[in-house]
Amino acid sequence: MKKLMTISALALASVAGAAHAEINACLITKTDTNPFFVKMKEGATAAAEANGINLSTYAGKIDGDVESQVAAVETCIASGAKGILITPTDSRALTPVITQARDAGALVIALDTPFEPANVADATFATDNFKAGVLIGQWAAAKLGDEAANAKIALLDLNASEISVDYLRDGGFLQGFGIDIKDPTDIGDEDDPRIVGHDVTNGNEEGGRTAMENLLQIDPGINVVYTINEPAAAGAYEALRSVGREDDVLVVSVDGGCPGVQNVGEGVIGATSMQFPLRMASLGIDAIKAWAENGTKPANTEGLDFFNTGVELITDAPVDGIPSLSSADGLKKCWG
Repeated sequence: MKKLMTISALALASVAGAAHAEINACLITKTDTNPFFVKMKEGATAAAEANGINLSTYAGKIDGDVESQVAAVETCIASGAKGILITPTDSRALTPVITQARDAGALVIALDTPFEPANVADATFATDNFKAGVLIGQWAAAKLGDEAANAKIALLDLNASEISVDYLRDGGFLQGFGIDIKDPTDIGDEDDPRIVGHDVTNGNEEGGRTAMENLLQIDPGINVVYTINEPAAAGAYEALRSVGREDDVLVVSVDGGCPGVQNVGEGVIGATSMQFPLRMASLGIDAIKAWAENGTKPANTEGLDFFNTGVELITDAPVDGIPSLSSADGLKKCWG
């Protein structure tokens, strides 16, 4: 009897230990300098602490640094991570290592940028990036009114990889502006004479400034500038200001970070589509906890693996028919 009691006690202790075993998880972002990913890291870290999850964080050196992200995933696999949250810097090139991670038992969730195909990951928590582009395109066209037919448009994209977040925002903007797009996955495959050209920014201020300078050399009369994100928009504005064009060009963007919303208030950006990276990250942590504890994967009410985390148009020059928030209201919500 004493022996049986000892065995039972050991069994109970083992079960209790398993129930309270530490959950290891990873967050891998494109960079650790872009404010968007800084906020995402804050959200994931806070949610992990609240849920008793041990979170390791990694980032690429620049947007487009595939090698660093691959190495980070491999490290997470080796550490036995139960879940990986990742903003893929290349939504196609990372497929093999993500497949390895899932085969090893990790739940993989894409944040902000869907994989291609999306089912490379177990789920995606992201903005509807096409809608985000449509909103700023509609706003720009409405602001120009009849002159939209004569617009000269510069498009400041992310990089040459043409990942989903890039072409979805780009294509959404063009559609919102009223320009037909032949292939939404092929940036630059348009023949509308209003498009001056595309250039890449790597999603940062320096890249935005250089890209804007390049496109102004093609046509100094550019009057509409689409930018992949707000750091690129800030760089574009500096290039415009250097040639005295800062007050007569519409600049639109996507992100909705507090610095970007402040730039809307100061007239640097005319309108931006606000995302919610903190929400993406916290939902991702919740999903990892559920997977670790009971093996359930996230699914929305329609049984799909895409979770739209929302988008809001922020502008201090609202137009009829397009719901928006002022920059003052946007500062109260930025990156929640």
